[in-house]
Amino acid sequence: MTVDPNAATQSWPSPEPERRPGAARYLIPALVAAAVAVALGAYGKVHDPAGTAFNLAGFSSTGAVKSWLATVAFFFALVQLVSALMLYGKLPGPRWAATAHRWSGRVAFLVAVPVAVHCLYALGFQSYESRVLWHSLLGCFFFGVFSAKMLLLRSERLPGWLLPIVGGLVFSALTILWLTSALWFFRTFGVTT
Repeated sequence: MTVDPNAATQSWPSPEPERRPGAARYLIPALVAAAVAVALGAYGKVHDPAGTAFNLAGFSSTGAVKSWLATVAFFFALVQLVSALMLYGKLPGPRWAATAHRWSGRVAFLVAVPVAVHCLYALGFQSYESRVLWHSLLGCFFFGVFSAKMLLLRSERLPGWLLPIVGGLVFSALTILWLTSALWFFRTFGVTT
């Protein structure tokens, strides 16, 4: 018996073919987003609104508190947008753009949470006029799509277009939320504290 030294060798056990990531890594964040949005909407609809949840000293009303907190969140969302454009090479930016992106997102979210808690607890899911209905729907959507974005950030080998799309949905929802709440409040009641 002769052995061919040029013959291909086979490792034992045979290597498994590389598995391509399945649809679950996209489906799970989408299902979580839907569950968060529906849960918030359902809670807001069935919860008996309390009328108020908090008030901060120095502010004339809870509407003023919410409007200013929403404005701060919107400002940091703008920082998010600009820093994301820097990260994707659409704008020139400093080395610390990634850090600015992460921290501005954290601050925007942390400032938006008390606003959402107040809206859900004090007002609930309302639909008595189109502005309020859109605000209620987009508030639920915002926290759902934000949840999906946070889950997708932990995924590996995502298509390059996915995070900008989901991040754009988060930014768009927050922008419309600000327009239908804080800007409306400032235009209706004036820029007060």
